[in-house]
Amino acid sequence: MEDPSRLDPTDVSLVFPPHPAWVRTARETVRTLLAAVGHPELSDTAALLTSEAVTNAINACTAKGCATPVTLHAGWSDPTRLRVLIHDEAPGFPGVRTATPDDEDGRGMHLISYGADAWGVCTHGPGRGKATWFELGRRGLA
Repeated sequence: MEDPSRLDPTDVSLVFPPHPAWVRTARETVRTLLAAVGHPELSDTAALLTSEAVTNAINACTAKGCATPVTLHAGWSDPTRLRVLIHDEAPGFPGVRTATPDDEDGRGMHLISYGADAWGVCTHGPGRGKATWFELGRRGLA
């Protein structure tokens, strides 16, 4: 069997309906990509940030009545940097807000901004809407 750390980096895409049942699949897709290319050290952070961004996209779609699919794309912007992009067609942009201790939500963008090496929200991607993206790997991959 070939050593996974010697494989060329690959990209993955996943298109799914805006339903919470898909959060786990999105998270495990990114985790599987990282295992396949020999970067398991990024798995926990990538899984957490993917989960937060996908949940935000699904919640935005639910709140705005958007039934179009959510798209996840994960790949390498260079050999040491994983980029994950989640696109949805719900109007509006997610923002970093201050959650109170009793709030059940409102912490996702804080987690992404704290855990990612770079992140943002843009209007690039398939169709209308926006994409939340983050990068990992600048700090510590060689």
